[in-house]
Formats: sequence, C-alpha cells, structure tokens
Amino acid sequence: MTIGTNQDTTAHKNASSGTQSFSFLQTHLHMIGYTCVVPQSTNQSWTTRGLLAWMNNAFEKNDLDSPRRMAEMLMAHVLGVERLKLYMDQDRPASPLERDQLRGLVKRALDHEPIQYLVGEESFFTMRFKVDPRVLIPRPSTQTIVEEVLQHARKNPDDNTLRDSDAGRGIMIADICTGSGCIAAALAKHLPGARIIASDISQDALDCAKENIELHDFIDRIELVQGHLLEPIENHPVAGSAGALRYLVSNPPYIPDSEWEAVEANVKNHEPTLALRAKDDGMEFVSPLIERGPVLLSSGGLLLIELASIRAPQALDLATNHPDLTQAHIAKDSDGLDRVLIATKI
Repeated sequence: MTIGTNQDTTAHKNASSGTQSFSFLQTHLHMIGYTCVVPQSTNQSWTTRGLLAWMNNAFEKNDLDSPRRMAEMLMAHVLGVERLKLYMDQDRPASPLERDQLRGLVKRALDHEPIQYLVGEESFFTMRFKVDPRVLIPRPSTQTIVEEVLQHARKNPDDNTLRDSDAGRGIMIADICTGSGCIAAALAKHLPGARIIASDISQDALDCAKENIELHDFIDRIELVQGHLLEPIENHPVAGSAGALRYLVSNPPYIPDSEWEAVEANVKNHEPTLALRAKDDGMEFVSPLIERGPVLLSSGGLLLIELASIRAPQALDLATNHPDLTQAHIAKDSDGLDRVLIATKI
C-alpha cells in the first residue's frame, strides 16, 4: 500500500543554515524516448524526499502504473529499509553510490522491467516472496483463491470455526502451477495443520518456490513436485488417490493467443511466457483441471482455478455440467473481475 503522497519537489537540506530549500541540478538522459531529469553527483544534497519526488515524476510522465509505490519500493531497496522508514527521515541525504544505484534502477523501470524483479520481492497475503524472471509476480487477484479456501476451511460444522492450533488438521491440498509458491505458502501459514503438494512444470520455478518455502519455514509441510499440470499429483503415492484432496487450487497460464499482443510490455517482455500463455482461447490448462481434477477431491472439497475473466462463462459451463461437481460459481477478484472458478465435489 502506498503511504502518503508527496508532490513537494522544492526542498533540500541547506547544511549551513538548517533551512529547507530544493532546486534540481538537471542533466538529461534519454530513455525510451523520454527525457528524464537525473540526480548527479554534485555539492547539492539529494534527500529521500527529493529523490522520491523525482522518481514519482519520471514514472508518471512515462505512464507507469503505481508510480509512487514504485518510487518507494526502489528507494527502500537501495537504502535497505522498510518503506515506512522513508517518511521518518525524509531529509536524509543520499550518498553518491545510492544515487548511482537509483539511476540504474530507474532506467530499467522506464524500460518496463517489473519493479518487483528490480527489488527481488513482492508481497502476497501480507507475506514477502522472492521473485525474479523465473516466476510470475504474485498479484492481488490471486489472493481470492486463498481467501475462498480459508473461508471454506473454517466452516466447522460444530462451531463454524477452527482453533488456530488445529486449523486444517488432516487436510491435504494440491497447488498446481505453483510458480513462486505464494498460494501454497499463504495456505500453509493460515492452515497450520494442512499438508500441501505444490507442482510446476518448470524446475526454475520450483527452485524459486523452494527458496520461498524455506524463507517462511514451511519445508516440512509443503512438498514440491515437477511435472505437467495434474500428472505429478495423479502419480503421487498419497495425493494421487481418489478423494485424497480437500482442496485443489491452481493459477495456470490463461492468456489466450488472441490477446497476447495487447499484453503490457512489463509483463510480455519480462515475465515467463510459459506461465502466461495458453492455447484453446486460454482454456488449454483450465479445461483439463475441471475435467480431471474432481476425482482427486473428497466429498465437499473445493476446486478453485484462476482464469481469464472472458473465459469465466465457458469454465462455469464445464464445471456445471461435470457429473462430480456442484455449486459451481465464479468469484470476483480485487478489481471486481470474474476471476476464480469455484466448484464443490459431490
């Protein structure tokens, strides 16, 4: 979340008088057809306040999303502090090395390289995850899957809730196309009694997921397996048994070929294509999950699949007509878009 808005580009610390004033010493660096004011090594003091304003202005003029948040993330990364700390010491002067680091990062950001890859992390469900070009960047829309699972898991027939100590006890979950492992780790945190099998076809993605699972100390409860879609789960000695799973969740590739050219540059040119594109109008992986997934679920268990909003009616029709599924519906994401298919095993 962006903390505050500061459009003040007129102040810097005057070391001799202690008063605040600011004026940009300008040099021009042509980046992607955009002329950007860049802080140089001068006798003038470039403060956190001034650098945030400079970056925010550069990102706004280049039409990048969430310019203030991007500026805060880069500044906090270079200084090695939490974003909130930036506003506790706004007049701290940046060193020449820090200014040089920011210059390089801003140039890459203006070239549409994802800010999360530049700083090496992203937040998901209030947890931090390491991210790099091996995996998709976790997005708020995917949190819908976690929210729906947790809401369902806490519907204990006795008292409509589970004690924190045994939440998810005896539950097995499969996370297909796990990527960074963000869904699996978020579920492991909030369902401490659950066991999770997380799969991906990409070994690079699984390596990144392993780093995140170790980071959050879930290595004993999340098992990583490699393979195409449902195959590693179906071949698993425990999870592959009929009715073994309480939840089968997935955020598979679902961008149809017809929409690929319209995908934003920061996504299309930098995030892994393998985790984004899907044939059959975006249903290449969604359809098999709906068709083959239910056999792995126990009665009352849930199938949850993130998908392209334009394919929600098609996915809903498949689930509604599946003989082993009931109560199929589409949940909206944080932007109000039809995003997650949810169906219950009969």
